[in-house]
Amino acid sequence: MMTSDKTGDLSQLSPFELKNYLIDAAKDSKGSLMLNAGRGNPNFLSTLPREAFFEWGQFALQEAERSFSYLSAGLGGFPKRDGIEGRMYGFLQGRNSKGSGFIQNAVSYVRDQLGYDAGDFVYEMTEGILGIMYPVPDRMLSMSERIVEKYIRREMIGDEPFKDEIDLFAVEGGTAAMTYVFDTLEENFILRKGDTIAIGVPIFTPYLEIPRLREYNLVEVGIEAGYEDGWQFSNESLDRLLDPAIKAFFLVNPSNPPSVKMSDEKLAYLAKIIERRRDLIVLTDDVYGTFADGFKSIFAKCPRNTILVYSFSKYFGATGWRLGVIATAKDNVIDEIISKHPANTGKVLANRYASISVEPEKIKFIDRLVAESRAVGLNHTAGLATPAQVQMVLFSLFALMDDADNYKSAVKRLVRHRQAALYNELGAKAAQDANSVGYYTVIEVSDISEKIYGKAFKEWLEGRLRPNEMLFRLAKEAGTVLLPASGFGTADPGVRASLANLNEYDYVKIGRAVRTVLEEYYREYAARK
Repeated sequence: MMTSDKTGDLSQLSPFELKNYLIDAAKDSKGSLMLNAGRGNPNFLSTLPREAFFEWGQFALQEAERSFSYLSAGLGGFPKRDGIEGRMYGFLQGRNSKGSGFIQNAVSYVRDQLGYDAGDFVYEMTEGILGIMYPVPDRMLSMSERIVEKYIRREMIGDEPFKDEIDLFAVEGGTAAMTYVFDTLEENFILRKGDTIAIGVPIFTPYLEIPRLREYNLVEVGIEAGYEDGWQFSNESLDRLLDPAIKAFFLVNPSNPPSVKMSDEKLAYLAKIIERRRDLIVLTDDVYGTFADGFKSIFAKCPRNTILVYSFSKYFGATGWRLGVIATAKDNVIDEIISKHPANTGKVLANRYASISVEPEKIKFIDRLVAESRAVGLNHTAGLATPAQVQMVLFSLFALMDDADNYKSAVKRLVRHRQAALYNELGAKAAQDANSVGYYTVIEVSDISEKIYGKAFKEWLEGRLRPNEMLFRLAKEAGTVLLPASGFGTADPGVRASLANLNEYDYVKIGRAVRTVLEEYYREYAARK
């Protein structure tokens, strides 16, 4: 067991907490620069919608100054709706920047392609970017919801036949979304302490840890996707969802850390199971879907049963913005479950939400999410900051107007070139899988050691290594920070590397560092023979 006098036993730590110890070890390494591939914060970002955001901010300030222009105290007022579209075009004339050109195109797109009122759009964005009003509606600004819904339909649903109407709740990133969902399911007696849930593993570690907390105390059943199966769920594993004791199924698609999307065949198989389990709730986190080829969410096939969580953080390089949405179909099974609660449960819930509606029993699940995000009593101040919603809209329009998918192609090439550089230096090839996304990779140390040095060495190494030992050697000897795949709910002994947050030559160094450590272990193995 890798321990320290100061830290004690580290084997029970979440990978993301272990990372801090690995970073400390890497800082003390002999290498000149630490290479931290342990966290998936991308080092790329979309610039054009950001430039448009700052340009729009200048226009908004002009609008604010029009109201109290006779004062010299830096005081402004609210923008005026009448004539705002024309004033925007006047503002854009002669600015000659990429951002101003994007704004002009976006206004035209909203009016001519989406069929929305351009003046309403310009006014909502202008008022929103100033941050002068509470978010109204609190769930999401009206025009913002409609535009972001178009983006969600394009990226998460694609060409799948889809007739359902959708509600969106704008939230502070995917992790806030998950917090609100867990709280609301529990508070509305949809999940109760001791209930059984299924979790698709491997998975983002907090999704394993949250259900075990005292306030939830849920029983977990693993639905495994194994390395031998190309990180796809086996049919036998998915069949566990037919057990009526399982109330909900939580998954990340594409997966974390293997970074593999569910195949079309597995999506279809899961959809058939949900047809038989009409009361099953599916919660899917699809943040990496935009990096996949031809991605479709289970939400596209089973919207009535599915809560979709999507974050803008990774694809647009916006982790600091904390931008995400929760999507549900207007007709969904959760509202049906709530409506069928026994009378005494219904009375408890009516009392809980009585302060926000004269008909609390009719409040939809997604609006209960909004209320729970502010402990119900502060529901009147709920909602994502309006400037954040503006940036979310600009990100969405940037993708919607990019018919050729130039940005998408560029970011996909970026991470896949990094993956190739890493594995070339390891002396192995990355798995050739049409469902692989390449945002992360699990370096299969055992497989690579066998390919290089043979099966006997692989078996010796598996028996020789203590938990996290190789990770600490990489950190101390090469300044390289990786995470254990086992910390994500899998028995796989590999290590996770993010392919998003370093440059291509850095992944060459990481591959070389892993290969060097393996060589050192082989010398130890050979000396014992």
